[in-house]
Amino acid sequence: METLEKVSKFVGKYMAIIVLIVAAVALFVPTSLNWIQTSWINYLLMIVMFGMGLTIKPGDFAIVFKRPKEVIIGCIAQFTVMPLLAFALGKGFGLEDALLVGLVLVGTCPGGTSSNVMSYLAKADVALSVGMTTVSTLIAPILTPAITYLLLKATVEIDAFGMFLSIIKVVIIPIGLGLIINKLFSEATEKISKILPLVSVIAIVLIVASVVSAISDKILTTGAIVFVVVILHNCGGYACGYGIAKVLGLPLVKRKTIAIEVGMQNSGLASGLATTAFPNLAMATVPGAIFSVWHNISGAIIANIFSNMTEKYKVEKCGKEIQQN
Repeated sequence: METLEKVSKFVGKYMAIIVLIVAAVALFVPTSLNWIQTSWINYLLMIVMFGMGLTIKPGDFAIVFKRPKEVIIGCIAQFTVMPLLAFALGKGFGLEDALLVGLVLVGTCPGGTSSNVMSYLAKADVALSVGMTTVSTLIAPILTPAITYLLLKATVEIDAFGMFLSIIKVVIIPIGLGLIINKLFSEATEKISKILPLVSVIAIVLIVASVVSAISDKILTTGAIVFVVVILHNCGGYACGYGIAKVLGLPLVKRKTIAIEVGMQNSGLASGLATTAFPNLAMATVPGAIFSVWHNISGAIIANIFSNMTEKYKVEKCGKEIQQN
């Protein structure tokens, strides 16, 4: 177990590099990884969500009642900024319907679990990050299909109820099972939780490999446009999340948290939904796969920048006003 914990820490630390290498291999040498089937995606997501359920504690829900304002601001920003930004970028850059669908799915999905790690590295509010990820994930069965339908109903045929059922099966049920097992066998899950980063990274790597290797030729023919749009979508989410939090007067530590939470999406779920809800649009899985690679890289960069940011404020001491960081 100790060896697995060390491996888990190593993999968690270098996740962005590992995912990038696997994505590159899948793109340029697809035959080496095309044994990984896209039909595995939802099962791999179930494993990740089950792991999330194992790590959720009652305190993660308590923050919703203790600090509802911050959680509500973050969730509203996430389910408005990212979907609208995805739709605007997709239309603005003239993406084909399949890619537009995939990009909007990334935008309408809840926050990604890796945002919690990035919030920790950014010296942000980790409790708020976990609370936002939990809440956005739990309300996703309603909001993800609804917003997707509203944005894309004029473009493609959408089975919103089918998407709802898919999210319940892939996200809510595994999380629920994880919560129950965590409640019944807390001591055992506490030990297992130390190797969960390893399991999650393996699942994400397999998802990226399956999507990229399956349609590598099509990805290469689309050119750099998809990569540019995905990068703008992700970075726009960071900027808008930070800006909204600042306009609403939230302190720096919470601005950093909301920026990361809004910018980082559960893009694996987006690829999974693209596979099940839009089986005739093979390219719809591409934005989610690219986002999965990119947001781990950008997340590490933004976390490093944020970790060096401090908020200056004034305090009174011995009758003198002094500046502190």
